[in-house]
Amino acid sequence: MNKTDNIISKLEAMLFAAGDPVEAAKLAEVLDVDIETVTKMLGHLSALYDERDSGLMLIRVDNKYQLCTREAHSEEVRKLLEIKKNTPLSNAAFEVLAIVAYNKTVTRAFIEQVRGVDCSGPIASLVQKGLIEEKGRLDLPGRPLIYGTTDRFLRCFSLNSLDDLPDLPKTEEIDKLNDDSQTSLFDNEKEAPILNESDNSEEGDDD
Repeated sequence: MNKTDNIISKLEAMLFAAGDPVEAAKLAEVLDVDIETVTKMLGHLSALYDERDSGLMLIRVDNKYQLCTREAHSEEVRKLLEIKKNTPLSNAAFEVLAIVAYNKTVTRAFIEQVRGVDCSGPIASLVQKGLIEEKGRLDLPGRPLIYGTTDRFLRCFSLNSLDDLPDLPKTEEIDKLNDDSQTSLFDNEKEAPILNESDNSEEGDDD
């Protein structure tokens, strides 16, 4: 792979992982190249998608770049997202949801520190289901996103507010769980909370 192809490949990987629009300056900083080079390589990447008639395309919004799906495939994408939206929560998603709910607002880095694993998948799933949402950004380097629960979360778990959440287990109770070799808050799927989802007619209110 030559240098040009290598840069294009790295740009594609970063934009795919980021999900959100990324400034050209930030991409240039990570790759340690000038902005002109990044802009040129992004142009090549966009052209490659067009030449292959790819399902993906590269868009530019206010000097920020983002990968997205083509409008021609919107119907199939929508159906897939609807299927995923109605899929029951995994144990990992329940654990992430608990961390967010009990801490009110948290960053992805905090969640991953608590769980010790990458949590991008569960977070994306919870956002997609409307149970958590972006609440802003921290005024720190990189301006990390802050996540919090939604009104839909409260409805699903029959809560008036986050103050109605049950108390967390005490230290001795947690130690007992560890002694019983439990590796997850919801190892037994039959004991996992059942979401009191409202019908689809209400979903438009949560977008």
